[in-house]
Amino acid sequence: MTATVEQLATAGGNRGVEAPLTLDQPAPRVLGWLDQIALWFNLGISLLGPVGAVYVLQPDGVHAMSFVAAALAIVVGTVLGTAMLAAAAVPGAETGAPAMVLLRGLFGLRLSYLPTLINVVQLIGWAVFEIVVISQGAQQLFGWHGHLWPYVVIAGALTTLMSIYPLSVVRVLRRYALVVVALATAYLLVQVLRHPLPSLTHGTWNGFWTGTDYTVAVAVSFAPLASDYTRHARSGRSAFGAAMIGYSVAQIACYVLGLVALLTVVQASDTNMQHDMFARFIAVPVGWLAFGALVARELDQSFADSYSTVVSLQNVVPRADRRLLAVLIGTAATVLALIFGIGSYQNFLLLLGSVFVPLTAVFLVDYFFGRRRAWNVGEDAPSRAWMVGPWLLGVAAYQLVNPGYVTWWARAWHHVADWLSFTPQSWMSASLLSFVVAAVLTLPLSRRFAR
Repeated sequence: MTATVEQLATAGGNRGVEAPLTLDQPAPRVLGWLDQIALWFNLGISLLGPVGAVYVLQPDGVHAMSFVAAALAIVVGTVLGTAMLAAAAVPGAETGAPAMVLLRGLFGLRLSYLPTLINVVQLIGWAVFEIVVISQGAQQLFGWHGHLWPYVVIAGALTTLMSIYPLSVVRVLRRYALVVVALATAYLLVQVLRHPLPSLTHGTWNGFWTGTDYTVAVAVSFAPLASDYTRHARSGRSAFGAAMIGYSVAQIACYVLGLVALLTVVQASDTNMQHDMFARFIAVPVGWLAFGALVARELDQSFADSYSTVVSLQNVVPRADRRLLAVLIGTAATVLALIFGIGSYQNFLLLLGSVFVPLTAVFLVDYFFGRRRAWNVGEDAPSRAWMVGPWLLGVAAYQLVNPGYVTWWARAWHHVADWLSFTPQSWMSASLLSFVVAAVLTLPLSRRFAR
């Protein structure tokens, strides 16, 4: 089987080759440079990206940064976050193992179930959230403001189908979606730039690192998913480069589009800003078509969340057929999208995502500076409980700077900060600080126990 896969990969005959059904089967190395760039570019574009630009422009919710300051925060944060994401993509390409399975080498088999559980919960939540966003966008696009459920069912069904054929989806993204999405984004950006911009330097630089931290967090949120796809890459170098280029270019374009819209045609203080921004995009000449392309492209997000949930579960049930798991996860996400107003849980999902920033640091340091050539992803991977310490301390550093917006959780960390006499400074980035803390604490442990 391995020889057949290698022949297909080298000959370019990867048509019809799909991801393995169980964890026991080897991952085919069929994703080339353009395949991966298309994947990461499409994941970097999101309907929520332009809306999320408000957290960069007004990081404290009141005072607005200047266009120059906000744009620089977007670029700096995206590049830093994508560098972490791209580094996390390399081990999957080198080992052929998905992301949560790689954590067996970091913590051991049993302890790897803890981050796997957290990842599964957050991924199902984000899949539900994306299905709702797609449905709302489609409803606004087609103008039928009756029931939302038909859109939810259609979005859920398409998400499930895509999760069953993941490598086929990536090939479709390369052939068709990459160009269409790039043109749609560029067209909408040109249209909003036709409106006069305010002074590029009018505003403040206060909150620059808070705005930067937001874009870092968005980019690095894909790190727990990266190896689920790059295990099919032909080399670690292509995995790193494609993620770095594809994702960073896309996220910068997406957030700059939102930034320009907020400074020209959309009111940042609007209570229904998402609806207003979508309406402005649809209203431009041929905007319906461009926005429709972005709505259809959002299925990539729900697909990535759903498929990575499936692959994460295989860390616990390695011989389960991923097609069956995809149907179960897709059905569950669709039902949850029909029942719950997932928007109220977004802050909780962001909180769960924050624990993966320091985890990524611990993993990368231990992999690249410790046991890279002897990384054990088997079911006999021994327990390495001492690696949990740097992770938890990194989580604590993140929460002390930015405990999020879940009321009871934030209140508890404010009490901890008062007890420690710690006051977060405006220049502190929760993502960068937690990453550095976890990395520094991991390095001596990794070298001490490298053998």
